[in-house]
Amino acid sequence: MKTNRLKKATRIILFLCGLSLIAVLYVPMWSIELNAPQYPEGLSLAIYANRLGGNVDIINGLNHYIGMKTLHEKDFVEFSVLPYFILFFAAAFVLTALIGKRKLLYILFMLFVSFGVLAMVDFWRWEYNYGHDLNPEAAIKVPGMSYQPPLIGYKQLLNFGAYSMPDIGGWIFVLVGVLLLLLLIIELRSVKKMKLSADTVKLMVPIISLLFLSSCKTEPKPINMGKDSCDFCKMTISDNRFGAEIVTKKGKAYKFDDTHCLLSFLHSKMIEQKEIADVYFIDFSNEHAFVKADQAFILHSELFRSPMNGNIAAFANEDSMKKLMQQYSGKSITWRELNQ
Repeated sequence: MKTNRLKKATRIILFLCGLSLIAVLYVPMWSIELNAPQYPEGLSLAIYANRLGGNVDIINGLNHYIGMKTLHEKDFVEFSVLPYFILFFAAAFVLTALIGKRKLLYILFMLFVSFGVLAMVDFWRWEYNYGHDLNPEAAIKVPGMSYQPPLIGYKQLLNFGAYSMPDIGGWIFVLVGVLLLLLLIIELRSVKKMKLSADTVKLMVPIISLLFLSSCKTEPKPINMGKDSCDFCKMTISDNRFGAEIVTKKGKAYKFDDTHCLLSFLHSKMIEQKEIADVYFIDFSNEHAFVKADQAFILHSELFRSPMNGNIAAFANEDSMKKLMQQYSGKSITWRELNQ
């Protein structure tokens, strides 16, 4: 029956999704980055569908000292089966597009979601075992310490900052999943005779692409006073008024308790300029608000007595800065002047 047939635009999108999944076989699916003072250039672990990439040997050498298992591709059964799962779904998307039966779309959606959930559970299980199953004879032992990397996001592990996020292949999977969900909703509405114009369906890809890109926006992370440590001096951040952050293009946030630490970090080349998305200051007059460094009104005064004697306060508007200048004699400067 015609009512059981998928829309032409739906079939085209399914076909393109199937082709895009083939690309996942050739690009990293997940990335774990490690940063520490002794490795200013950072270490990376790239996880492909069938192998490991990046600084595997160096990471294995570090793992030996703290009792973690070394990484070897032959120890991961996932590398043997994952490429076949990817090819299966690539073929399933293409066949669903060619056959054009709505029932196949429902089955494909359930299988794809189930696979995604199981894959993330398996990844978390691997990270848990990797970070908790430690050699009791290790050279470095910290009582109660485990080294489980974060599933997604950032986590401090001793003096290493670990950052875990999907890589190109992982984002392809996410985008395909979102498209599949929207196609399912559109087709279900069609069954219920809730008309949706073909033009709307055709516009779905650029709209979802825009949403996908917006989800990757880099934003500053809240500074937890008394808990977070400065990424340069390692002191606990105790006064939010002088806090600052560097946010990378991948969304990782480096937090600082003082402008002095921020500038020292930048000038130490511990991070490349091309990796930086934005630099932020805490608004001195609003400890919970951030202001971009190049948009901030900055006041330098020796009377501030900030944690590391940077003695810099930033403001979101000029009136707030001028009001404080009546209490603290100082000099107004720009971010460019400060960062010279």
